[in-house]
Amino acid sequence: MASSRIISHSPPNLHCQSSPFDSVNPLPSINLNFPSKRHRNLRIRASIRGHRDNDINDTLQSVELRTSSASALPNDVVSKDPLSLPRPLSSNQLSSAVSDGSRLRVAYQGVRGAYSESAAQKAYPNCEAVPCEQFDTAFEAVERWLVDRAVLPIENSLGGSIHRNYDLLLRHRLHIVGEVKYAVHHCLMANHGVKLENLKRVLSHPQALAQCENTLAGLGLVREAVDDTAGAAKHVALHELQDAGAVASSAAAEIYGLNVLARDIQDDSDNVTRFLVLAREPILPGTDRPFKTSIVCSLEEGPGILFKALAVFALRQINLSKIESRPLRNQPLRTSDDNNKYFDYLFYIDFEASMADQNAQNALRHLKEFATFLRVLGSYPMDTSHTSMA
Repeated sequence: MASSRIISHSPPNLHCQSSPFDSVNPLPSINLNFPSKRHRNLRIRASIRGHRDNDINDTLQSVELRTSSASALPNDVVSKDPLSLPRPLSSNQLSSAVSDGSRLRVAYQGVRGAYSESAAQKAYPNCEAVPCEQFDTAFEAVERWLVDRAVLPIENSLGGSIHRNYDLLLRHRLHIVGEVKYAVHHCLMANHGVKLENLKRVLSHPQALAQCENTLAGLGLVREAVDDTAGAAKHVALHELQDAGAVASSAAAEIYGLNVLARDIQDDSDNVTRFLVLAREPILPGTDRPFKTSIVCSLEEGPGILFKALAVFALRQINLSKIESRPLRNQPLRTSDDNNKYFDYLFYIDFEASMADQNAQNALRHLKEFATFLRVLGSYPMDTSHTSMA
């Protein structure tokens, strides 16, 4: 097995592969090519010196990359040793993450076996999926050219919106270039030899626990929240817990060598998570397929202003698929003329039209008449495919 030690200070070259999102004409400034190489296993291990909290520019790190040839390790071999799997990137490791340059790199939050990893692979089937510890890390990795895309959840049909990612969309300058809808099927799993009656507690992401609330309550299990579903499975396996199980995907059970005790334990069978695909540059919107456009705006104060904002779409027969309000952080309270204080909000709106459509352009021109802030987050192809099964 060949190994090398590399210290990287410059961003890797941007590469792309065929994808439902990238079939739309990209901006002319992006140089895309389509290499075809076989999968290679990548292990990233970082050593950090001189790091201080909240300062990723002053870290001194090195990364050891080990790649094995396809003949030595087939692509379909899955490691059941949690210690042998690549560790998720953290913010203080971003300066040392490097790529072998052969495939599109797609960041997701979580560890191997996360639903976000499956969504990334649905969007880009042959990509190199890069795990990140936090949502912020995935945004930063794209901005710093360490990965090419990020696939992050934005809403779930049962749990609702992922508010953290709405806030990060405004904080960062990335563009939405696609969406992925992924059907979630939760499994209850434990170490081999552990039976259902042995379990006293169950670990998983808060939304996963909420989506299985009735089932878990019926089993009398104490619910413990962790950062992600696959991370819960990894923790149970790594510590060989005998009284605890995890709620995660069947893929996570396979990766970490756990036994599935029950499948499809979610309270509602229609459990779908919508993910956004983020990139540094927008794509040129088209009219050859169904498109969706996402915007964020703030509005003037006054009676009927929100009604007027939504009417600009209704008057033009443009369907709204989502509206979400978030506090305006820099100015959360507004004082009116009568000295009453009101909350000030940003409105995130998704509408089913392409920015290449004159009708949509006219709607936003109309909206600007009474919007104090307006930003187009992206205009991108809608995911009209059948949701994948986890």
